[in-house]
Amino acid sequence: MDLSLKKEGDFEFMEVGEGEIIILLHGLMGALSNFSETTEHLVANGYKVVLPVLPIYDLPLLKTNAKNIAKFLESFVNFKGYTDVTLVGNSLGGHVGLIYSKNHPDIVKRLVLTGSSGLYENAMGGSFPRREDYDYIKKKTEDVFYDKSIVTKELVDDVYSTLNSRVKVLKILAIAKSAIRHNMSKDLPNIKVPTYLVWGKNDTVTPPEVAEEFNALLPNSELDWIDKCGHAAMMEQPEKFNELLVNWLSRTTL
Repeated sequence: MDLSLKKEGDFEFMEVGEGEIIILLHGLMGALSNFSETTEHLVANGYKVVLPVLPIYDLPLLKTNAKNIAKFLESFVNFKGYTDVTLVGNSLGGHVGLIYSKNHPDIVKRLVLTGSSGLYENAMGGSFPRREDYDYIKKKTEDVFYDKSIVTKELVDDVYSTLNSRVKVLKILAIAKSAIRHNMSKDLPNIKVPTYLVWGKNDTVTPPEVAEEFNALLPNSELDWIDKCGHAAMMEQPEKFNELLVNWLSRTTL
């Protein structure tokens, strides 16, 4: 399977498979590779999978926020001419998916959220006063997962490198703060697309009560839990996540 990046116009993305379109949206500190096993599983089950690179570091600082990343998604979907899409978002990606779904219910037919921001998020903190402390960054990265063995040296090195770029860390903080400010509790009752919440029972970034509140406020939602799982279910428990996802997609065929 060719999982190489394509570049068309102003957009970089992966696009594989044939069939109904599933757009996967990565989180603030995430990458397309976070969804590698989910991508392969969806393609094997007859879906076209699209993974756009979100402009976490590319927007001007004053425009670096969740709302403008949702506008970027709007531009991308328009550019590609997609219709009847399903959005699957983790963390910030879920938040972006919610904003886009609110604004484009004619295009989004289904929404899947896992560890989504939009109500509450206990991120790495409001600032990174110890961003040069490798052991501190390692601990904070491990806190995202229930199973600490998921956190490889390569992953910690990548986070450490990112957080020690002044430009990148300013933009990460800008997006994190915008996500907190952009609380969607009043918007959720108006988002009526079928929504599936798949949540790690041990998520400490967006804890279980956040999933329960999403489920209470979204009028057409279902919630399933994954035990012994933190904030990134598609990375930590990919087999269970993929099984639940495909079963739900099959039950809610467009």
